[in-house]
Amino acid sequence: MKNKLLNNLIVFMLLSSTGGLLFVFNRNLSFLLFSLFIICSFFLLNKGLKSKNFYSSLLAFCTVIALFIINFFIAEVQPQSLTKYSFFGVIFLTTTLSLLYFNNQENKNALINSLYFILKLILFHSIISFILYPLVENNLDVIKAYMNNGEEKHITKTFKYLLYYIDISEKPEAQVTLFGINLVRNSSIFWEPGILQFYLNLLFFLEISFFKRKNYIIILTVLAILSTYSTTGLLLLMVQIVYFLNRQFDKKFSGILIFIIAVPIYIMLSSNINTKIYGEGESSFQKRLLDFTQPLFIAIEHPINGIGVDLDKFSNFRTDFYPDSDLLQRFYKSISVTQNNQTTYKGSTNSFTYLLAGLGFPTMLLLIYAFLKQQIIRRHKMIFIILIFVSAMSEPLLHKPFFFMFIISGFINFFDKVIANKSSLL
Repeated sequence: MKNKLLNNLIVFMLLSSTGGLLFVFNRNLSFLLFSLFIICSFFLLNKGLKSKNFYSSLLAFCTVIALFIINFFIAEVQPQSLTKYSFFGVIFLTTTLSLLYFNNQENKNALINSLYFILKLILFHSIISFILYPLVENNLDVIKAYMNNGEEKHITKTFKYLLYYIDISEKPEAQVTLFGINLVRNSSIFWEPGILQFYLNLLFFLEISFFKRKNYIIILTVLAILSTYSTTGLLLLMVQIVYFLNRQFDKKFSGILIFIIAVPIYIMLSSNINTKIYGEGESSFQKRLLDFTQPLFIAIEHPINGIGVDLDKFSNFRTDFYPDSDLLQRFYKSISVTQNNQTTYKGSTNSFTYLLAGLGFPTMLLLIYAFLKQQIIRRHKMIFIILIFVSAMSEPLLHKPFFFMFIISGFINFFDKVIANKSSLL
């Protein structure tokens, strides 16, 4: 019982630190408490560390830290902020300690089991939040998060700090009226619906791949994904449905099921894409397009060292880079897109191209290789990879604890084999 409670709390912190509002509004304090809690958990379990797990984890942590230290000194844009890089170190430490904690347990499925449990709690919370919105919309309080310079970082609305909603005064397109009832895009405990969709799609994946395929969980998860009204979420859901139905049934029957299920999702997806490109969500599409293309072209022009991962320096460089990049301008012209300059000063929603531009191709390829070698999710690995990469290309998640945990896992797997081979030779 004690083990399960500790496991669930650590997984909850991993998920919360990767897009959760708890870490948005109290980032430094939350990460400090997270680190201390993991360290204390080792003592609460009252189990000695297995030497192989310890040394593999230590080597993995040192490898990642070394890569970022090298980047700190040789990044094209100098000087980089030591504070910003130190925070990456905190992320890597909490991630590595979390993996060491779970790898040290006899139950090798402990992490997956706790992940499944917490994701179900998030599912139920998201459903309740979405349903109750019409009842509480007139009784919501505004809460704000601020950056170090005092600028507003994030605004959300809450009901008694139990339910959280997008501030429709800032994003009116997030609210829709259906049969006279106001509804708002579902984000649950996360700062953006796009993050919730990833965790819901991950729950769908785990339910189908690892657990009992409970119909009510599958149905509720699909409905919750629809409530996010996330283009990425709908796309990933449709990909999963097509993949698993093809594996479960014969081709003729699965084709009929895919048609029945996928057509309404496709219609909704098409409508969503059209709105984002030509309608109220055009600015969102513009920003995401810029966040994909611009860092990619920056990486092409700075392929080896990158420009560093200091977000302030990165944003400033983007502002300077945009008007001067003839290559980027020609690309936009070739696809008949007029880009809005005003989005350049913001942080990047595409964590994949952000890290690529910041670290350069050699380091990024090494991190990708480590991710592909991760040992946490082994079943239906290709679908899981698609979930991670597509979501990381639409949200700033790849360099956050839960996502980076899979990269660390790949390095641990590599050093496990090195240590095993060394032991066999002795």
